[in-house]
Amino acid sequence: MLNPQQHAAVEYCDGPLLVLAGAGSGKTRVITEKISHLISHRHLAAEKIAAITFTNKAAKEMRERVGRLISEQSAKALTVCTFHALGLKFLQIEHDRAQLRRGFSVLDADDSANMIKELSPKGVKPEVIQGIRNLVGKAKNGGLTPEEAMAAARSPREIEAATIYDLYQQRLAAFNAVDFDDLIRLPLRILESDDDARAIWQERLRYLLVDEYQDTNDAQYRLLKAIAGPKARFTCVGDDDQSIYAWRGANPENIDQLGRDFTNLRVIKLEQNYRCAKRILRAANQLIANNPHVHDKKLWSDHVEGPPIRVLECKDNDHEAERIAAIASSLHEKYKEKGARWDDFCILYRGNFQARVLEKALRLAKVPYHLSGALSFLDRAEVKDILCYLRLLTNPTDDAAFLRVVNVPKREIGSTSLEKLGQMAQTRNASLLEATRSDAVLKTISSRPASALAGFSRLMDELRSDANHLSAADLVQTIIEKTGYGAQIAASTPDDVLRERRLGNLRELADWFRAMSKDGGRTGDIAAQLALLSHADRDDPGNALRMMTLHSAKGLEFRFVFIVGCEDGTLPHEGAIDEGRLDEERRLMYVGITRAKEMLTLSFSARSRKYGEVLSNDPSRFLEELPQDDLHWDGKDPEADAEVKMETAATHMARIRAMLAGGA
Repeated sequence: MLNPQQHAAVEYCDGPLLVLAGAGSGKTRVITEKISHLISHRHLAAEKIAAITFTNKAAKEMRERVGRLISEQSAKALTVCTFHALGLKFLQIEHDRAQLRRGFSVLDADDSANMIKELSPKGVKPEVIQGIRNLVGKAKNGGLTPEEAMAAARSPREIEAATIYDLYQQRLAAFNAVDFDDLIRLPLRILESDDDARAIWQERLRYLLVDEYQDTNDAQYRLLKAIAGPKARFTCVGDDDQSIYAWRGANPENIDQLGRDFTNLRVIKLEQNYRCAKRILRAANQLIANNPHVHDKKLWSDHVEGPPIRVLECKDNDHEAERIAAIASSLHEKYKEKGARWDDFCILYRGNFQARVLEKALRLAKVPYHLSGALSFLDRAEVKDILCYLRLLTNPTDDAAFLRVVNVPKREIGSTSLEKLGQMAQTRNASLLEATRSDAVLKTISSRPASALAGFSRLMDELRSDANHLSAADLVQTIIEKTGYGAQIAASTPDDVLRERRLGNLRELADWFRAMSKDGGRTGDIAAQLALLSHADRDDPGNALRMMTLHSAKGLEFRFVFIVGCEDGTLPHEGAIDEGRLDEERRLMYVGITRAKEMLTLSFSARSRKYGEVLSNDPSRFLEELPQDDLHWDGKDPEADAEVKMETAATHMARIRAMLAGGA
């Protein structure tokens, strides 16, 4: 049953709509119900609708939920994807307009970083290269070409970055490749400059729904406007209080910009929270009221009051971690009969550096945990290697993929030989792989590496022939066998557990292609889709306490939440304090608080160690902004403190007994 505001948001389809959806207010339900309404009541074909999210995980969840409301045929025709996946789909259809050849490659972050490093002056420090990367990314997210970036450059660093941006784009063009930023920039460039393309896509996608709208950057907003066109048939759902990604280009001002660009914009607020206990919600409301708002809203809930929010003052980081681990164990034991599982618990922190001491304490307390932000499956060396073989098979001009795998497994091809090969390829306007097929080129290289390069070329020709009749999953297995990659892992990894894990990763990759091939995708298209996957999309941590940054927690909810490091300098971050950027840090704290459904614990350390020096900490200024009547500061209520200590001690003793009995 939809509440009145949700119902109004679903039914209004005649003009631009902004839905200001507070935390836990059922925004995903509004989007899925609106898709169903558009199809069943407005008689809009499903293939004319696009729902855009910010993660593949969110897209998958939305597709599953809307699939329960519409027919199977409509669900298949519907576009539910991220901005980048929509851009990829656009470029696969419009590759000619983008001056790309069919089967172009999508460079991952590592490939992109290495290319910019190669194009940067020799001897430049890594932090300078990172700065150049950031400026290039900023220019692309602003929709700027290299020429426009140069015209806008003011400082010597910006001029240098614009120069490298130009060289970088030339190399991407030579490789028939794009990077992630191009997946937005190139479609935007085409739609804003090509009237025919814009008309085609405005007819192709006649209604847009954008989730997490507050996280859009300038280029994404312009892409939305270009596709929506003058009829402006779209619904943007967002929450300015949860805008926490300005550091990666998100522009929360896009919420206000909608009203300026579309004077007939209708605004509907979703203020009923279906997640949090009333006490938690009061704390969140009072905290975020300290930020300026163009659209005021105040969340309310029909849930119970809930217990007081605990505030722990700890001696130092080790003491803080030990207390959190002990309290989590105690709560798990106490609420186990009420259905509490370990995956109902979550520890949130400002930065990943805080996780190490917490991991140690949780291991000692025998608490199963899962650390989000660990090495991504797709970032594992063996997975990236096989994906690069696939990239090279589907795009023989992909020099970045060639350079990664030409010597994997080892083929005795040194950097000097590859440099000569590159020079010859450039003079002939050929790709590196094409250059290996030229006897004239190979004669300029020493005999052993020349022979190895020729052998690699023959191997790729053989695999390309296999690709014509094998499924993507079988092709992965064939690459592993024919290149000797699997044999190399077996021979070079003496540790049995690590060897099996690496080989298991390759089997999992084949399984993923097998699942994706059910939709009939070509190998090249599937490889490009895989490049869009993130770690969070693939994670299946099971029944374990979650540990993650506050940034990673948005969109999630847990019965029991701990926010650690609530001291000035950590939350809010030291840099934000120095630069007066407290609004986003406060929003980050707000996001953390509103993840909690039943119970919230906040903790801070009186002292911390930095660069070998012991520093005194002040409690986070955000703690003072919370309603003090809803907080229980340890040490201020002896009766409650004594009860908690008894529970924690009982849990601790039970754990010791289990260890002595052989439970360790």
